[in-house]
Amino acid sequence: MKKLILALACLSALAGCNDADVASRNLSKAADNFEINRRVVFYNGITGEYMLSIEGLCSLGNADKNREVTITCKTGPSSFKKHFLGLSDNVTYFVEQLDGANVSTYHYKVVFKPSVIVPDVSVK
Repeated sequence: MKKLILALACLSALAGCNDADVASRNLSKAADNFEINRRVVFYNGITGEYMLSIEGLCSLGNADKNREVTITCKTGPSSFKKHFLGLSDNVTYFVEQLDGANVSTYHYKVVFKPSVIVPDVSVK
């Protein structure tokens, strides 16, 4: 019964979505799981110069404060770097996907992370 309810909830979430919406969500989810190679460039609109470029398996912050952006990049099997950047009236950024990615327009992607559900317990 729980599986049926979960399946119906997933289908109702997709109701009214077109292929581009499903592909876009799946690309975002893949990027948040460090599966998409990206380039993030910060640009000064007054001087016309690039200020900073970050490349790699990077995820853009989803719950950042106003005028702030965080970028988390996977640099090894269990190694990550997180960058905090402030935005201003003349500084903006863009994110470029460097490689194509295979995502389905027919299937919505759900990822469960057991390490998030079951906490890592340290004994001292």
